[in-house]
Amino acid sequence: MFGNLSNDLRYTVRSLRKNPAYSLVAIITLALGIGATTSVFSVVNSVLLRPLPFKSADELVQVWSRRTDNNKAPFTVPDFLDYRDQNQTLLSIAAYRNVALNFSGAERTERLPGLRVSANLFQLLGVEASVGRLMLPRDDTPDQRHVVVLTHDCWQRRFAGDAQIVGKSLNLNGESFEVIGIMPRDVALPIPEAELAIPLAPDVDPLRNARSSVNSLHAVARLKPGVTRAQAESDLTSIVTRQRQQYGEAYLKKIGVNVVPLFEELIGNLRTGLLALLGAVVLVLLIACSNLAALSLTRASGRSREIAIKKALGATSTRVAAQLLAESLLLAVLGGSAGLLLAIWGVRALLSLSPTSFPRAQEIGVDVRALAFAVGVSVFCAVIFGILPALQSARAEVNKTLKANGRGVGDGARQNRWRSVLVVTEVSLSFVLLIGAGLLIQSFKRVQAVQPGFDPADTLAVRVSLPRARYDNRAAVSVFVGKLLPALQTLPGVEEVGAVSLLPMGAGVSRVPFSVAGQATSASDTHTSQFRLVTPGYFRVLKVPLLQGRWFTDHDNAETSPVALVNETLGRRLFPSGNAVGAQIKIDDNNTGPRTVEIAGVVGNVKQLGLESEPTMDVYLPLAQIHEDSVGLVTNSSYWVVRSKATPRALEKAFIGELQKVDRDVATSDIKTLDDYLSESVGPRKFSLRILTVFSVAALLLAVTGIYGVVSYIVAQRTPEIGIRLALGAKPSQVFQLVLGQGVKVILVGVVLGSLAAFALSRVIRSLLFGVTPSDPATFVFVSVLLIVVALIACSIPARRATKVDPLIALRTE
Repeated sequence: MFGNLSNDLRYTVRSLRKNPAYSLVAIITLALGIGATTSVFSVVNSVLLRPLPFKSADELVQVWSRRTDNNKAPFTVPDFLDYRDQNQTLLSIAAYRNVALNFSGAERTERLPGLRVSANLFQLLGVEASVGRLMLPRDDTPDQRHVVVLTHDCWQRRFAGDAQIVGKSLNLNGESFEVIGIMPRDVALPIPEAELAIPLAPDVDPLRNARSSVNSLHAVARLKPGVTRAQAESDLTSIVTRQRQQYGEAYLKKIGVNVVPLFEELIGNLRTGLLALLGAVVLVLLIACSNLAALSLTRASGRSREIAIKKALGATSTRVAAQLLAESLLLAVLGGSAGLLLAIWGVRALLSLSPTSFPRAQEIGVDVRALAFAVGVSVFCAVIFGILPALQSARAEVNKTLKANGRGVGDGARQNRWRSVLVVTEVSLSFVLLIGAGLLIQSFKRVQAVQPGFDPADTLAVRVSLPRARYDNRAAVSVFVGKLLPALQTLPGVEEVGAVSLLPMGAGVSRVPFSVAGQATSASDTHTSQFRLVTPGYFRVLKVPLLQGRWFTDHDNAETSPVALVNETLGRRLFPSGNAVGAQIKIDDNNTGPRTVEIAGVVGNVKQLGLESEPTMDVYLPLAQIHEDSVGLVTNSSYWVVRSKATPRALEKAFIGELQKVDRDVATSDIKTLDDYLSESVGPRKFSLRILTVFSVAALLLAVTGIYGVVSYIVAQRTPEIGIRLALGAKPSQVFQLVLGQGVKVILVGVVLGSLAAFALSRVIRSLLFGVTPSDPATFVFVSVLLIVVALIACSIPARRATKVDPLIALRTE
């Protein structure tokens, strides 16, 4: 037994070495099918299919304030306290909001993205610490508020996974916080970018009774057993109704509560893109299996004579089948091993290419079930088609097979039809993938053609966070700006310097309710705009044009009348007669009620929310006229932008140097060019485009390989016939057309079927398209031409080889 096995393995290795092209293509096909399928399904399973890593995750919901202008708006601390204390449908509700924490102690102060969370959050989610403990309700009390919980990623990256960090203190925002625990590896905070959490302590918050305070809180809740989302939504909306009756104007635009499953909230709009990628990789797996089958059938046809000779010399059908099975298994092992390596690399590549805000990224790894499925399907195909010659030979007569092969008849029309069907399948599936990639490419080109409203070239952006304890009022912030601004302007190569509370197309959103003075008589007369606090130089840095009125100047400060700049969309929509300059609007940017500001000018539109977003109404205020209640907007986070001809790296070092001269405790982060920010804003679209394009190219190569293999076999099968034709006077061009015609039929049928399938399936990715219809004629025509041309090239190689057949040699085989 062992002797036979050893002989089979030696024979298998020799056989594969004699046919390196077949062996290499089979291994690559297996690796590609296994690796691509496993890597993509691992991501899809981790993000879309696997339950959230929380206790009874289906009971968890995200709670939003429903407003007349926004279905998913944050709310105030008093709102949260009312929801918590008055609801009848929730087991528990926890609130959180963004906070920037300046971490001191390294070479320079760093800004760490964090969250303030009500201390019951972790109990609500059902999460246990990996080291130490997580927050408990008592941590929201005044004497316990200076504790901090680290995410697992933050713990590993910044503290090298040192368990001794628990119990030690960190200097955050100039205050000491004790590290009490580390979160599990596969759990992120509600906002995934956050690296640590500190208590919110809502019951002692200074704004706990300020009904008109800034809406900045988000909430997650757990439903009581048997309670539906609709019931919870109705229950919480009844609380809002009572608030509107009791507090009047402060709740003018708040009309209810929106309750969304936490899973849907975390996934966001990535579902369609991920499902499209899953569909694409399934098509790649089908193409790989079809290609493997076509290769095996072609090889089987060529081995029928070899098997007949072995049987004529005394080999049994069992021995022949064992040898062929050993060959198939060896190919499967090699292809499966390569596929496993490709899957591991593929998951890492997908994560590296994914947007920075990709949900549940910390949970993603190679999925064993996906790997087993892909290996099983691919190995099944390899084994079944690998032993096909033995199954055929068991039914065939040895003498007949030897005579038939001697005449060059081959394996008959039935196998030719099967090979053609497989190649048609490959061409059709490749066409579908190429159409998907083509539509995404067209969309990406349309998105990139959209003008952002500013010039990102030669501009560095630095996110700055001020220590709140020392910059808790407008005067202190103004002093800081007054020192840093002239220092940066003197740097070599610097042309313009400015600051803004939030960059266009950044990760955050800043809105402010406002109304036109004298016009607000009902909720419909109030509006919401994008809200930015800027220095006068900001518009010069970004080269935003002034359309009417005047720019901000250094004279627009706390001692002068408050002014604002508005964008073209706001001016045209609310002042259609063109009289925006000089008009007054009332903006609600504080905790005591709307204040009146005068419009000093109208500037060009800027794409604040992304290149694909609709035009927004924008209101800009001078940073020097910031309301005292809004100082936290710029101390928590602001962006300094510098236009310079210096290299970004050199400018970064110079910027940090000048900043440390002004205040060493000021933290910096997200130091990037505006071009980088612009590129990141289209990150999700670029991610889908890259992956689908890779799969489409792989599918095209597999299809071309299949076409080449079938036509090559046809040439080998018909060599005697070709020799006779040439001997009787046929021209090489006629032989070329004859052979090419065999491939053209297969290609055209595949393209027609692929067109029909693509036309139907392209609707699935409608939500991923921008400025392009799913049935875009240009894309269909281009892909059809591309596939036909590439396929014809694959056909022409064996066709040209057929024209060089020597009639004497071909006829001698007869």
